[in-house]
Amino acid sequence: MSALDGLDERQREAASVLRGPVAVLAGAGTGKTRVITHRIAHGVETGAYSPSRVMAVTFTAKAAGELRGRLRRLGVEGVAARTFHAAALAQLGFFWPSLAGAPAPAIVDNKVRLLAQAADLLRIRPDKATLRDIASAIEWRKVAMISIDEAAQRGRSIGRFDATQVADLSRAYETLKDDRHQLDFEDVLLACAGMLEAEPRVAAAVHEQYRHFTVDEFQDVSPLQHRLLELWLGDRGDLCVVGDASQTIYSFAGADQRYLLEFERRHPDATVVRLETNYRSAEPVLQVANALMHGRPGALELAAAPANPPSDEVAETASVIAFDSDAEEARGVASAIAARIAAGAPAEQIAVLYRAHSQSGALLQALAASGVAATVLGGRRFFDMPEVRQAVQALRAAAVAPQQHSFLPAVRDVLRGLGYTDEPPEAGGALRDAWEARRAVLRLAEDAPAEASMRTFADDLFARAKDQHEPVLSTVTLSTLHAAKGLEWPHVYLIGCSEGLLPISYASGFDAIDEERRLAYVGITRAARTLTMTWSRDADRGGRRPSRFLGEIGSRTLRETPPSAMIGARRG
Repeated sequence: MSALDGLDERQREAASVLRGPVAVLAGAGTGKTRVITHRIAHGVETGAYSPSRVMAVTFTAKAAGELRGRLRRLGVEGVAARTFHAAALAQLGFFWPSLAGAPAPAIVDNKVRLLAQAADLLRIRPDKATLRDIASAIEWRKVAMISIDEAAQRGRSIGRFDATQVADLSRAYETLKDDRHQLDFEDVLLACAGMLEAEPRVAAAVHEQYRHFTVDEFQDVSPLQHRLLELWLGDRGDLCVVGDASQTIYSFAGADQRYLLEFERRHPDATVVRLETNYRSAEPVLQVANALMHGRPGALELAAAPANPPSDEVAETASVIAFDSDAEEARGVASAIAARIAAGAPAEQIAVLYRAHSQSGALLQALAASGVAATVLGGRRFFDMPEVRQAVQALRAAAVAPQQHSFLPAVRDVLRGLGYTDEPPEAGGALRDAWEARRAVLRLAEDAPAEASMRTFADDLFARAKDQHEPVLSTVTLSTLHAAKGLEWPHVYLIGCSEGLLPISYASGFDAIDEERRLAYVGITRAARTLTMTWSRDADRGGRRPSRFLGEIGSRTLRETPPSAMIGARRG
């Protein structure tokens, strides 16, 4: 069996090109992770790649864990699938002692706290919000490769502190950090890049170790990350980048989509493959996404895969609904979700997405009032939850004890001993959250192979925790648009589609509005079967207008539905 089996024509084309610069322009839902892993597996099985000389770089530890897991399932072990920071930190840890005669510096665990200490030395008292904003400014300055003096010349004030005071605090922060022999998160990349530039033998060793590079989410690389990538590559061109300019949503953190958009100009000999066949979303959803991004730089024209089977149970729809107030919007969405669940849709197949965290409060209350359990994405990681840690420890202990029951009943007994019950508590509280976590562990056991034992199950949980391969809770997901990137659900409600919320009120200028448009696009393309976009006139507070993005999409593409029809129209 070949690693190219099961790929469509364009995916196979992308996975078959193993040498030279390659750019895979991969639209939402087109199988980019599949292409990345199958391309690496194809390189290994043909002898073109040695796994230990491949580096696959992505932006989150979770995504890196997903890459490693998929490669293992393809029979490939030993590939360095890491974030930029993890790869740089490993190189610093390896080379620093021989270069400096001392261990590598420790990493600052709390930038805001260190900034507060630096402010004390200057006898100034910024509040915590200002310190957080200054910390963000320091992060942006470093990934943009701008000096403190250059940043000061731009004249940006933060809170009640002018640009000169911000620069003084930045210098004090750097001095304090150096005195303590510490690096912050961004320094890790700067120090690694500096080491590679200054030490030819280090650069030669890295070039010998890693011959083949793949970078996922290339639209999100910063100038600093791009510089580090250039140093890793040296004068070689064995680089594959994968990305989608329409999903650039981290410009505020230094992401620069120009590196993707200009890749072909920078590498005239590059092979460029466009993936536009979407395996996730129904045609009405893709029409909305295409209409929103029409004419934007790098936009791909997504088309539904022919193999996507239509469903008789669930109408594939994309609609917009206007409410008179925010409270009515929250109640209406909650009632529609409750009706959908009552008609048979699993709660975990439903998500509510929004621009800002502050929009989640009213939704949580409305969902709890409707008897619907919900989880806010971006909270504690699943395997960091006390209930889950307790369950994993108890299961590992049970694995060494004599077994009184077969595997699944034994797991259930362990969880019951920790407080699990067959019937869930009421929605909307800590007890229900703990129940859902234990229920998720039990579902993993129910899905385990027939030959599973308590020992193999406990080991699997440990591996999942290491790779951040978290199970899906049987709850409705609430998430900001940023946190939802890379995820998908059959049914998505995108709320707050009004001016001031999406685009957000502080987004001014063409570039900022364009970033908000891309955020809306990310939210839209999370939906597989149904997309419901809602907005509130907020008549009690002087009124709002619908988002300009709704106007750009147009009523022919996005069906207008009255609130009264919202519940009855949602089946399955």
